[in-house]
Amino acid sequence: MVLEEYKEFIGKFAMIVTMLQMSSGVFICKDIYKKGTSKGVDPMPFLGGIGLCILMLRYALMLGDFTMIVVNLFGLATSLSYMIWYYHFTSNTQKVHKLIFKITIFVLMLIGYAQIEDSTKIEYRFGIVVTVLLLLLIGAPLVHISDVIKTKNTEILPFPLIFMGTFVSFLWLLYGFSIDNIFVIFQNAVGLALNVAQLSLFIIFPSKKSQGGLLSEQKKED
Repeated sequence: MVLEEYKEFIGKFAMIVTMLQMSSGVFICKDIYKKGTSKGVDPMPFLGGIGLCILMLRYALMLGDFTMIVVNLFGLATSLSYMIWYYHFTSNTQKVHKLIFKITIFVLMLIGYAQIEDSTKIEYRFGIVVTVLLLLLIGAPLVHISDVIKTKNTEILPFPLIFMGTFVSFLWLLYGFSIDNIFVIFQNAVGLALNVAQLSLFIIFPSKKSQGGLLSEQKKED
């Protein structure tokens, strides 16, 4: 396979861009700081990121893939930082506590399963689990699609994460082909499609901030 010759380069490039994508949560934290509250911001991308990075790290250790190990350690650190920031500015701590409890139990159950499963089957079966969870996390913003269509406003969607996620999915798709791993290929092929679908919403329904900015400029010109 042609891409196999470039797997180290693709892997390193994908790792660097993924770290940049994981750092894009800073923009969301900046908006929270400006508003003085995390109200209106969904904590699931942060909490889900923590849980998924732990599970993906476990999977990377099974594969012995250094690139994936480094990426998920970095992702775990950034997601934890974002969640701490979110929690500092939230007023509904009870809801956050419930989400943290549910995700913690879920992750512990899967880690426990990985410890007792047959070593000849765990890589394949755990690969299926993390693939499903990754796609659920990528597609999570689509839960708000009815609100976006109803209000014709995409402010509720995390544009920085979705935009960077599209590029990252493409790079990891190439990496999946280069290492010939069906799970990495499938994860990122579907992930790329989901991200592109979400990006299209920003084209169809520009945020009200953008519209407001245009109206202000028009008034100034008048």
